[in-house]
Amino acid sequence: MKHSVLMAMAFCATTATAQQKVESGPGAMLRGLDKVNGQTIDIEMQNGDTQPVFGLDVALGDCRYPADNPTGDAFAYLTIWEKGKADQLFDGWMIATSPALNALDHARYDVWVIRCITPSAD
Repeated sequence: MKHSVLMAMAFCATTATAQQKVESGPGAMLRGLDKVNGQTIDIEMQNGDTQPVFGLDVALGDCRYPADNPTGDAFAYLTIWEKGKADQLFDGWMIATSPALNALDHARYDVWVIRCITPSAD
């Protein structure tokens, strides 16, 4: 039940965005938080990369942003699991402006999307 309600909320929240033209950036800027000691870290990742974020491994599949507003809302496809474990803690799209809509559920660590990396204008 909770999953279907969450999906309905995500659909409603992204209906307007789904109608916009989006582009994929070459990567994303993510932020990690260790809730025990309050330490944060910013990680710049390329699509297809996996990097450690505290006690987690984070893989970035893609980062998309509105074509007419590159600094606008970022949508990143992330897969997250604890180091040394096979079970995924998170696998799906995270939205920069609504991180709680589809969030990582971990007692100690948090990871969220800051923005997409966009190609520089020459």
